[in-house]
Amino acid sequence: MESWLPLFDIFMNNPTPETEASLWLQRSNNATPSPSSTTTTAAAAAAPVTTSAFLSLLTQPRNAIVKDPSLSSPPTTTRVMFMQTLPDFVQSRILSFLACEHKMFSKRELSKLARNILSGSANQEVDFWVKRAAQNLFDAVSESSYEWTSGLDLGFGEERVGEEFDALPDWLKEATRASDPLLSWLPLSQVELNSRMSADALENNDDLLSQAEENSEDDLKAVTMEIEINHPSNVPHVLEIQQMATSLKARIMNIESTSEIIAVSNEIRELCVNKGVDSLQVLSLIEPWKVDDETASLLICHLSSGNEEEFGWPSQVLCAIVLPKFLILEEPASRVLVTVTIEYCKLHQRAAVYGLLFPLLFRKDGINNCICDVITRIVRECLHPAHVSAFCQKLLCGDEEEKRFILLPCHQCLISVDLVWTESLFVLFQNILNHNVQLTRDSVDHLVYRIRQLAERFCKSLKFGNFLLCLVNKCAPLLKSHKSSLIEAVDCTNTIVTKSMLSKLASL
Repeated sequence: MESWLPLFDIFMNNPTPETEASLWLQRSNNATPSPSSTTTTAAAAAAPVTTSAFLSLLTQPRNAIVKDPSLSSPPTTTRVMFMQTLPDFVQSRILSFLACEHKMFSKRELSKLARNILSGSANQEVDFWVKRAAQNLFDAVSESSYEWTSGLDLGFGEERVGEEFDALPDWLKEATRASDPLLSWLPLSQVELNSRMSADALENNDDLLSQAEENSEDDLKAVTMEIEINHPSNVPHVLEIQQMATSLKARIMNIESTSEIIAVSNEIRELCVNKGVDSLQVLSLIEPWKVDDETASLLICHLSSGNEEEFGWPSQVLCAIVLPKFLILEEPASRVLVTVTIEYCKLHQRAAVYGLLFPLLFRKDGINNCICDVITRIVRECLHPAHVSAFCQKLLCGDEEEKRFILLPCHQCLISVDLVWTESLFVLFQNILNHNVQLTRDSVDHLVYRIRQLAERFCKSLKFGNFLLCLVNKCAPLLKSHKSSLIEAVDCTNTIVTKSMLSKLASL
């Protein structure tokens, strides 16, 4: 066990352990004992520092004392893996490392480890981020990339791992025994292919004239079908929709009890989701963002049933109720609104990105301190650092398609086409870096470009200087090629951290 202590120390204390752990394992695997060495510890001899030995250590059975909080019975002792006795954040980091470096390990053993973590224990609840990291590891080592594999029963026998993706069906196995196949994976001979092509050619020649005669009739049928699809009989008339939306608007402005909120929420969701109408236009007519914060928090809780597609209804709930309140925020948001928003974003993370964070960051006047505080809390409490890194990549370097977001038409005037750089935006990126988010090289390159471009404008801004100092401390390996540009940018500033920045840059 002693030989693994440096590796576990990396997972415990290093903010970005994946790279350091990989380098440590490579060095340990390449290191050979010196012939002149006369003393070796028993632990080192018993546990060679190899990737297979590391997995064996993680999966070793250990006794753990578990108490079910829902029962008054005394704690019980159960057998779990050594991995499951570690703190949750260490488990999450180890699983993330294994997913990143899965090529160094046995796929079968990694899949077994991930399944054991995901299956959990009857008396032991698995942490959310540990589950998420285990699922990512399982997806990384699976032969298939279909989304439905995440919903399969993970308790199947380990001897079948990968076989269900490699094996051919019985009828195809019989066909492969035919002689002279055209392709190794397609049991079709050259003779059979030629005969089929000849038959198809004759059929096409015979049907060519009749097909031409039927084209006009088919076009008419297609137009008729399109009209029927675009105007189903169950869609209410425009005037009826407007009347229903106006009625709901008046009701939510005069709600007096929780039962009324539940009834109104159900009617809004029924109208927007199940009636085949443009829900964004309907929400614009209802104007739910105009209610007070307490009513808004109750609406958010009852408008979503939890099983909708992330880019659909959950995103629209955020952009119709929460987003307009935050877009005009000039003082700290109320605790009740922030709390319910945080809980909702934990359940709908992608909706939080595209229905709230992206539009807020593209605010026409740029974000201020109050908006920065809200975004920082959502980033820290709702999103995994890897998701935040991907979010920053799209925000800074993505194209228009990657930066698309959900927004009501009536609020389009509050949004800018380009990102507006303010002091608060630099504070937000500093908060993200302090949250141990590892930015990609493209993101860092774009930030350096903006720093050089805006250095004179923010020359006396302490917030800008603190962000730049934080960037140099957190992303030093990625800034070596930008050393001269950063020094020029720092020379333009005149704050109490200017000398510290120049000193840090000189040591790159």
